[in-house]
Amino acid sequence: MLRLCTLLILLLLAVIPDRAGAQDALVNSEVTTTNWEPESTPPKREFRGVWIATVFNTDYPKSPSPMRVAIKEQYKNLIAEFKRLGFNAVVVQVRPAGDAFYPSQLVPWSKFLTGKQGQPPIPSEFDPLEFMVEETHRMGMEFHAWMNPYRATVNLDTAGLHPTHVFNQHRDWLLTYGTRMYLNPGVPEVRKHIAEVVGEVVDNYDVDGIHFDDYFYPYKIKDVPFPDSATYYFYGQAFKNIDDWRRTNTDNLIMGISQRIRASKPHVKFGISPFGVWSNRSQNTMGSETSASVTSYDDLYADGIKWLKNGWIDYIAPQLYWNIGFAAADYAELVNWWSMRVKDQHLYIGQAAYKVGDNPEPKWQDPTEIPRQIAMNRNNIEVDGSIFYSAQSIKRNLLGLKDSLRTAFKAPALVPQIDYQTGRVPKIPRFKKVRSKDGDVKLKWRPHKDDTYIKPAYYIVYRFNGSRVGDYEDPRNILHVTSFLADAKKMVFMDRSAEAGKQYTYVVSAVNRQHQEGRPTESQPILKTERRVKKIKNRRVKKQKDKRSKKEKKEDEATPDFRF
Repeated sequence: MLRLCTLLILLLLAVIPDRAGAQDALVNSEVTTTNWEPESTPPKREFRGVWIATVFNTDYPKSPSPMRVAIKEQYKNLIAEFKRLGFNAVVVQVRPAGDAFYPSQLVPWSKFLTGKQGQPPIPSEFDPLEFMVEETHRMGMEFHAWMNPYRATVNLDTAGLHPTHVFNQHRDWLLTYGTRMYLNPGVPEVRKHIAEVVGEVVDNYDVDGIHFDDYFYPYKIKDVPFPDSATYYFYGQAFKNIDDWRRTNTDNLIMGISQRIRASKPHVKFGISPFGVWSNRSQNTMGSETSASVTSYDDLYADGIKWLKNGWIDYIAPQLYWNIGFAAADYAELVNWWSMRVKDQHLYIGQAAYKVGDNPEPKWQDPTEIPRQIAMNRNNIEVDGSIFYSAQSIKRNLLGLKDSLRTAFKAPALVPQIDYQTGRVPKIPRFKKVRSKDGDVKLKWRPHKDDTYIKPAYYIVYRFNGSRVGDYEDPRNILHVTSFLADAKKMVFMDRSAEAGKQYTYVVSAVNRQHQEGRPTESQPILKTERRVKKIKNRRVKKQKDKRSKKEKKEDEATPDFRF
């Protein structure tokens, strides 16, 4: 499906807060130019996510505050902007460094939220994470809780650490490397602690996913070994070398967290966004045709391919923070390489929004680089969407990036369904008569009577031009996606964009928590006038619908119940 720019030296760890800079640890490269044209019909299902970094207040909040109003308003404005741009998911950093953006029995409040570690919001009963999840769902978007497992501090100043911070509770679990402290991955109690931290979020909040980024073992500092040799001597004698032992430690962490999530809420997805190069072919025969000086498998001890094979994760989002044609790590080569490593899980591509218009590589001064990358993703059947780093970089709109994304995401997209995550498919909603109210088109429907106990997670409103049903797979026919998990007995939607003198056909379908779409309702064709809505009688359509409804009813009755 794939059809396959200027000399550049990139140094290790460019100064980008939290996570982006490490992707630039590559050698010299030559860049070639390739043209990519976007496809005419956008995909109906596509993951469109954005990373919202909270460490150092990169994206949110703009400045720490304990006040509920400030916390809520900043998030509402941020999420609404990305909803307008066409995004359908956010990946929000809720554990930046051994702390939390929620009330926890295990870790203290984050200073990046309230300004002081351990200080709760005001009033104290306000739960920011509960609010963020609810607000995101209200906008019809998924919420993935982004957690950094091992990073315990962002500097070596321990005076401001709260008594409940791991530094004061389990100092023996920590290792100092460079200017930060990390939880020691080789200590079994550390892995158990992290699984408990993740479990607390999964148990107490209606999140759609748990997300880890590329920070497992820290990026190496030249000529400075990671100080875990004593731990290796104590725990790793069964291993031939320290590298295999370290990878096994990370494997055990991922496996344990996967088991913890699925034991609590099987519909919650576990996703990881590793460094974009797993390994170079010169180092590993399974590796990519790249020459990265840092790799996930060899240097960060993170074997994402093993996690996929063992079914421990539900999606992988490699951070492909390089341009098309970049010789040391060509975006096209890496999209192709990763696409051949996924089977049942989803593949989302991590996109370098932070580089657009703000990087010395000439191709990042080309406003078409990201649109061409999106087009390349869509031309690959194994790629299910993108996640962009970061929110602030998109909001800056350098080289018109925000405008380009608005164009690429003009048609709405549903969150892709992971094939093995299934539930009870909702039955056909009860679509009431389409009416006019104050010159607009008013749609009303209720869930099927068999769905009143376990209601659909959300609904899709289709609007086709003319008096016939068109292509359900063309997302340009999707008029509206309702709020997630609204739990309403009666749904109402006002179509304020219908134009007088035109005919439209409306259809509604119901979707479950796993994003499985049920059968659509009978269509309702209308003629919109200046003051009213006139129903169009179409006997041929009605006859066809009546026949199909019988079959649907019989199949619906045979559908087994499944609670989720």
